[in-house]
Amino acid sequence: MSDAGQVHIRTEGRTTWVTLDRPPLNVIDIPMMHALSKGLYDVTGKSDFIVFQGAGEKGFSAGVEVRDHTPDRVREMLAAFHGIFRQLWRADCITIASVHGYCLGGGCELASFCDFAIAGEESFFGTPEIRLGCFPPVAMVLYPHLIGPRAAMHLLLTGRTFTAAEAFQMGLLTRVVPEDSVQGEVEALLSELRSLSPLILRRLRRELWRDCGVDFEKLLHEAEEMYLKEICRTEDCVEGIRAFIEKRQPVWKGR
Repeated sequence: MSDAGQVHIRTEGRTTWVTLDRPPLNVIDIPMMHALSKGLYDVTGKSDFIVFQGAGEKGFSAGVEVRDHTPDRVREMLAAFHGIFRQLWRADCITIASVHGYCLGGGCELASFCDFAIAGEESFFGTPEIRLGCFPPVAMVLYPHLIGPRAAMHLLLTGRTFTAAEAFQMGLLTRVVPEDSVQGEVEALLSELRSLSPLILRRLRRELWRDCGVDFEKLLHEAEEMYLKEICRTEDCVEGIRAFIEKRQPVWKGR
């Protein structure tokens, strides 16, 4: 078991639980990203299964720290945050998201990136980055493949929040269960998966993504380049982030 303050990692046999713990909403900042990356580096080669969960009663994660989107931090933030997804993409293990409450922005990206996502029926989801004058690169790469271009367009261009039932209907979730049954459902899934060959599970996972034509790292790199070289240099992006931090409505300039 390891503890990096905001990220707790517990391993039993070949299963690892990763808990995001930054009260009250488990918002992911740059130091937390580095702690998560280090923790994953230590366990991915030793685990068949990794379960992500959020500490506390309010939720899985309300996303990435908005202050880390400012011009002086955004490049480091993207490198650190997307580095986590690159680690998971390359890792030979099955990932499971155990979701309750808030699951927004980068938290929603992490949950939907996992191979399985089980959520409580009272949880809710969203990628509201458009309201800040930017966009979620991981979701932009994956959502068209997971839920189709039309649904992805709707979610990413409106930034609307949606229920667990809607997320399940679209294909972002594996199962939706009563709030007090999430942990038990995750354990039941783990029991089911542990009865199978971990080698075949890993190979099938990779083959499924290959057959879908997803070159995740290439597409993510292209999204990052657009984010850093185009979006972040607009006045609207700067204004959107500033307005959120100052707790006011943004004044869009269209440039």
